[in-house]
Amino acid sequence: MRLLIVSGSQRAQSQSAKVAKYMSSAATGYSEVSHIELCRFDLPFWDGEPESKSTEGSPWTMISHKVRRADALILITPEWGGMASPLLKNFLLMCDNQDTAHKPALLVSVVSGISGAYPIAELRMNALKNNKMVALPDHLIIRNVNEVLNTNTSLDSASLNCKHNIEDQREIDLRARIGYSLHMLNQYSGALIGIRKRHESTPYPKQQEYCYGM
Repeated sequence: MRLLIVSGSQRAQSQSAKVAKYMSSAATGYSEVSHIELCRFDLPFWDGEPESKSTEGSPWTMISHKVRRADALILITPEWGGMASPLLKNFLLMCDNQDTAHKPALLVSVVSGISGAYPIAELRMNALKNNKMVALPDHLIIRNVNEVLNTNTSLDSASLNCKHNIEDQREIDLRARIGYSLHMLNQYSGALIGIRKRHESTPYPKQQEYCYGM
């Protein structure tokens, strides 16, 4: 199985990319883990027409190939003004449901403060309607992101007891939650492969009439 992590910050050296790097190292059970940092690619702004994806020099062919190969996705967005990033939303608009339908997606919001719920609500409400990705029931909100996941070194109970530092406990709890979420994503990845195969082998009559959500 293959995992694709998409970080949607519009800034280089972003906290979203830092979280993606940590999750790449923590994800197990996949034959391949890839990370696309959207700000590093000059993606065209999608105008509703297929031709806009393939303008001269567009990297979309390469990106869509990674999406097509993936069995699961992690979508990471910073919270900007209570919204998901424009880069991530543009990416989701460009995704073809032939490449994304019935693939599990773990939603991750990154915020420097203590909010972070609004981008998750936005993505759940309207970002997956036509591409038909399946959002996991669980999601992640990485709050005070500047203070956490700054190394790949694990923190265990022994180090916590030694330091007596409440921030260490928060780091341990966060990493444990990430581990659980990655485990569940892997479970969904394996289960939905069967759904996609059955969908291809026994299609619903005239199913192309229902390629878009209501």
